[in-house]
Amino acid sequence: MSSSSQQQLAEVQRFLQQLQDSICQALQQADGKAQFVEDAWQRAEGGGGRSRVLTGGAVFEQAGVNYSHVYGAQMPASATAHRPELAGRSFHACGVSLVIHPNNPYLPTTHANVRFFIAEKPGEAPVWWFGGGFDLTPFYPYEEDVVHWHQIAKAAVDPFGAEYYPRYKKWCDDYFYLKHRGETRGVGGLFFDDLNEPGFAQSFALMRSVGEAFLPAYLPLVERRKDTPYGERERQFQLYRRGRYVEFNLVFDRGTLFGLQSGGRTESILMSMPPLVRWQYGYQPEPGSPEALLYERYLQPQDWLGIVC
Repeated sequence: MSSSSQQQLAEVQRFLQQLQDSICQALQQADGKAQFVEDAWQRAEGGGGRSRVLTGGAVFEQAGVNYSHVYGAQMPASATAHRPELAGRSFHACGVSLVIHPNNPYLPTTHANVRFFIAEKPGEAPVWWFGGGFDLTPFYPYEEDVVHWHQIAKAAVDPFGAEYYPRYKKWCDDYFYLKHRGETRGVGGLFFDDLNEPGFAQSFALMRSVGEAFLPAYLPLVERRKDTPYGERERQFQLYRRGRYVEFNLVFDRGTLFGLQSGGRTESILMSMPPLVRWQYGYQPEPGSPEALLYERYLQPQDWLGIVC
């Protein structure tokens, strides 16, 4: 690995580890009961990570915040299918990925990820890029929460150009779409990949901004919704809708495929799965119900800020 690539990788790794620390500390404080348990692991083919999971909390049924750095002599098939020019290159991949499954059905599930890839081949220039984003999956949505979420998303990328929020918002809507269901996984947010323009410094700065925006986007929703009263009906609907989360992660998610195909740690890769979930054949929400509102208003792409063309 070239010295310049090593320096870039080390710089990104320092940020990612600090980001994992700050998010875990904030979530523990917001929960007030449970703490993260760290599981440090090594990958036989190269690399390792720190998996941190909080379970049985006062607010969060399960929250996982993972840091990983894996490397190898060959890119996995999921990556070369997306980027054929990477075939035959060695690679390093590092990132922070988190998924939060709250107890309260009125507090949305959420996911965030920021990552860096670099692939090299002797005699050729390195190929590198950043990716990431965050998205929100409510079961009983509040429009003011969704607007807040998108306001923070827009503020995170606006300093880099007015075009980024509309582009990354649409990318998120398109990526987190369950084609077999004809619905989005939630209300979106930001998603980007293959970012390497206008250069390393600017691309890294945008990725950092997105990573650092997650807590300001999510913690206000925790404070608003964590104590909302609910009953068995809402709990059962939450468990049913969690099934969509599982379907997406196992059928469509490129990160899950990359992790499994690169020989990553299965427990850490599948940390995103909810601890409890149920499926129900032929479910239809009662017309006019809060459950029906989710389907009617929130499971197709929407222009939440009145600016997306």
